[in-house]
Amino acid sequence: MIPEMTVDHREKAYALLKADADKILKLIEVQIENLTMPQCPLYEEVLDTQMFGLSREIDFAVRLNLISENEGKALLENLERQLNVLHEAAQNSV
Repeated sequence: MIPEMTVDHREKAYALLKADADKILKLIEVQIENLTMPQCPLYEEVLDTQMFGLSREIDFAVRLNLISENEGKALLENLERQLNVLHEAAQNSV
């Protein structure tokens, strides 16, 4: 049986990572809507930096056994899918 504290830490770790992924999505939404288009180097720089930071957070949580490697991959893949939808919508509105 997994101690309750461990389960609580795992749930908190996943929730924090999910919140960070949601923040990245919101940041990119705002950037697309108000600041720059996806072809802009600034957009790419922000996206690359944010995604790299999140992937490092996920790697750290995996190494601590707070989330599984599959959960981490799923978080990143879900965020990438949502970002692709935003990108395509921005391209189609041009």
